Amino acid sequence: MTDVRITAVHDGVRSERPDTLATEEPMEIRVGGPGQAAQAVAVTMRTPGADYELAVGFLFTEGLIEPGHVRRVAYCDDLGDEEQRYNVVTVSLDRAFDHDRLHRNFFATSSCGICGKAALDDIEVRCAPVAEGPEVRAEVLVSLPERLRSRQRVFDRTGGLHAAALCTPDGDVVSLREDVGRHNAVDKVIGDAVRGNRVPLTGQVLVVSGRASFELTQKAAMAGIPVLAAVSAPSSLAVELATDVGITLVGFLRGDGCNVYTCQERIRLDSPA
Repeated sequence: MTDVRITAVHDGVRSERPDTLATEEPMEIRVGGPGQAAQAVAVTMRTPGADYELAVGFLFTEGLIEPGHVRRVAYCDDLGDEEQRYNVVTVSLDRAFDHDRLHRNFFATSSCGICGKAALDDIEVRCAPVAEGPEVRAEVLVSLPERLRSRQRVFDRTGGLHAAALCTPDGDVVSLREDVGRHNAVDKVIGDAVRGNRVPLTGQVLVVSGRASFELTQKAAMAGIPVLAAVSAPSSLAVELATDVGITLVGFLRGDGCNVYTCQERIRLDSPA
């Protein structure tokens, strides 16, 4: 978090007071295998914290690395600028990194929508359909936004962060991460699972504080997550992808209800005996 001084205007009255902002800094992600010089593959604007998880999660959900081949993750220690040392993360693999895959995947999965249809076709090739289970009771599902919100410590101070959480079908929060970017928050929770050898996440629910875009649905699919629940709306491509890979996609998740767009058979309306 970053402390600043602001001018607040309320009811025509101006006052000076302190405020707290969500910190946003660039992070460069590098990757390389044995005998390879680490190559920069992306720069993302993120909230510092869980940087190793973010780097691994990004590389995994973009299809650039596979679980079980991460040998080491570290901040770069060969930079001349000490201030930037913690803004560069290198992921070292136990086998050669496929540089051709980097160029193929970044054309196909552009978050700017340059080639959305190519991305949809590509994800079907790289990602197997998710597992059938689990069932989630509707009453548990609609309780998840409040469970998410109650654990957003930095949001409480800044009001400026997204959150993503992995939950059990009973609503227990397994892990939660915050970030200025929705996709970064998702990469952080998935990266934590990749580093802990817990993927595919076939028995988990992914809850996100914003909308459900194609990109977030793709990341859920890569991790084998069967249920993606968003507080806001899904996009048309998100619904199309969720249908193709068998993800239950939920939007407009509130305390009193939600919209289920795909694979509604995982949502159970009856209460437990």
